[in-house]
Amino acid sequence: MHKENCLLFSLADYRRLKEEGRNMSSQEELYHDWMDSHNGSSPTKNATTSLGRSNRQFSLGDASLISNSSCQDTSQLFPLMQTKLYKRRWVMLLVFCMYSMSNAMMWLQYGIIGNIFKRFYDIGSLALDWLSMIYFFTYIPLIVPVMWMLDNRGLREVIMVGSAVNCIGAWIKSSTAHPDSFAVTFFGQFVCSVATVYTLGIPSRLASLWFGQHEVSTACSIGVLGNQLGIAIGFLIPPILVPNVDDMDELAHHIKIMFYISAGAATIIFILVVIFFQEKPELPPTQAQAQARCFTQEQYSYRASIWRLLRNKPFMLLVVSYGLNVGCFYAVSTLLNRMIIEHYPGEEVNAGRIGLTIVIAGMVGSLICGIWLDKSKTYKQTTLVVYVLSLVGMLVYAFTLNLGHLWLVFITSGVLGFFMTGYLPLGFEFAVELTYPESEGTSSGLLNCSAQIFGIIFTISQGKIIDRWGTLGGNIFLCVFLLIGTVMTGFIKSDLRRQKANLQAEEQIISPAGSETLVQDYGGTSCSTPWQRQT
Repeated sequence: MHKENCLLFSLADYRRLKEEGRNMSSQEELYHDWMDSHNGSSPTKNATTSLGRSNRQFSLGDASLISNSSCQDTSQLFPLMQTKLYKRRWVMLLVFCMYSMSNAMMWLQYGIIGNIFKRFYDIGSLALDWLSMIYFFTYIPLIVPVMWMLDNRGLREVIMVGSAVNCIGAWIKSSTAHPDSFAVTFFGQFVCSVATVYTLGIPSRLASLWFGQHEVSTACSIGVLGNQLGIAIGFLIPPILVPNVDDMDELAHHIKIMFYISAGAATIIFILVVIFFQEKPELPPTQAQAQARCFTQEQYSYRASIWRLLRNKPFMLLVVSYGLNVGCFYAVSTLLNRMIIEHYPGEEVNAGRIGLTIVIAGMVGSLICGIWLDKSKTYKQTTLVVYVLSLVGMLVYAFTLNLGHLWLVFITSGVLGFFMTGYLPLGFEFAVELTYPESEGTSSGLLNCSAQIFGIIFTISQGKIIDRWGTLGGNIFLCVFLLIGTVMTGFIKSDLRRQKANLQAEEQIISPAGSETLVQDYGGTSCSTPWQRQT
């Protein structure tokens, strides 16, 4: 019978945990206890120092390991599992990026031409802002059931449901190009916001399921790029498709064209998801992922996973600091039209181009950060540096916005976007490292939930501050919270658990006969536990 990878630990570890009164019926709980007990050390190195000279070979697929007979009493070590990278992993990533792009595009298609929609629907600033903030608000109560669905029903079902909901919302909005249809267009935007819950937490999960350890951060960055590309299109296209004309019938015609284009794109993408998107590859891409596959649904407790994450202090610091940074980005994106128009009247098109500049620069930043992480694995250092530079970028943007030079706003906005948006994949990947082997969807879901909460708070608060004290006061308000987030990031303890799993699996050293044998394999073994294995 074929067995997938599980965890590696010694019989001595098992006996020690058993003596401490641990419940040995759950492989998952044993793994977490074992992980914590070997934090920062090489468990297999400690477990194999007593190996003698008489060796025996075990094999599974192409992997083999040499151990001696005495290891039955001191260190039960099991062979590495076969892993493989499939070319179609890039197809999965591309299809997801297209779906994420479609959903993100509809987030800002109202706000970036807010002055036009306020006149068309005869609404106030707060009602207009809620067309964007509904994306934040919907995420908070729905993220828990969607995370459960991701862990229990799988990635493909989540993507299919999300793309279907996104398509339905887009078609609802296509019938609202009338001045008296604000309630219906708000409902359509609400439906699209539900699809966001099925989108934001996917990049890290998709990258872990399909990509190797030397490309997983880059893949996560590309997944985030799909969302950022949609935001860029949302900044660029609406001001072009919907000019600020006085004739209401002509304006309604332009709005209808924009809505139909959005709905058509969402429909095509839904069809592509149904046809091409797959759950996971037949063979895992990494030893860490092979180990994660070992746990069955019966062994996995969603509630216990959430509780472990909430007790993980480094991760909770990251949750808050991530929410502060991304919440600031959401507020700036939502209120960008108001800030630009206040200082540069009649520049709706350039407001969209400035938003495009923020996102394009951020896409470059995201990709560079992802590639850098794959090469350096310096998660905390990179996250902290990018956070500090986001704060600097926000300060420069705040104090140059009102100088009257539009070209300068383009430059400062690009710098701000490069670092603030570049932070997004860093947060996802750092969270996966801190919480391994917990589900990537659960950790990224909690990060995004924090971002949505702070996004609502910051958007409403900054909007009120702008109305009373102007854009400088509103941007300084965001800078204060970015400073708090920077300090919190500095206090995060860097415990790279997933990295340890992959690195120690690679460091399998087999000595010649007659010398001490040292085998390091943190992540690739048989699914059988030491007390279940038949000798």
